[in-house]
Amino acid sequence: MLPPLVGNPANAVPTDTLERAMSLLRVLGRPMLASMFLTGGLNSVRNPKEVAPVAEPVVQPVTDRVSALPDRTEQVVRLNGAVQVVAGLMLATGRMPRPAALAIAATLVPTTLAGHRFWEAEDPSERAEQRIHFFKNMSMLGGLLIAADDTGARPSVVWRGSHAARGLRRDAGLVRRSVRAATGPAAVAGRVRAKLPV
Repeated sequence: MLPPLVGNPANAVPTDTLERAMSLLRVLGRPMLASMFLTGGLNSVRNPKEVAPVAEPVVQPVTDRVSALPDRTEQVVRLNGAVQVVAGLMLATGRMPRPAALAIAATLVPTTLAGHRFWEAEDPSERAEQRIHFFKNMSMLGGLLIAADDTGARPSVVWRGSHAARGLRRDAGLVRRSVRAATGPAAVAGRVRAKLPV
């Protein structure tokens, strides 16, 4: 039996070939995406004092509002780095990659806002450099959001739920029609005729 095809029949590719290729891309791409967060997160865990002064303007307003976070900026920087390392390892190894990508994405927003405030730089070359880093981080955020949405060629939970609900509605309709056919006027008349003597 031939495998199912995807795409225009003239240049269609067997779906199992596409799935293998996408699987290979995931195996290679996830560690590449995670590598920056593993190294950066490890640096933040080991040396939070290097990053704390830059992070202070972003961290302080958040810690004032969220009592669950540590009060000291260095502790928040270390916590942010630890999340990046743990989630980066999970993403790189393919262990719960979708939640891992979301966790890294959540840490990337404050990291970017704290570390690459190009709009505050007065020197034009410093502003240009920080703008590049800011948008590089935005690109990584986009990649993380794509990774968070990647179901690995399996249907999502939402799709499976709606598909199951559709199947249940179809089955209920069949049962309803069967009951109507069994209890409708023609069925009753047929049963009465069967009981009449011939």
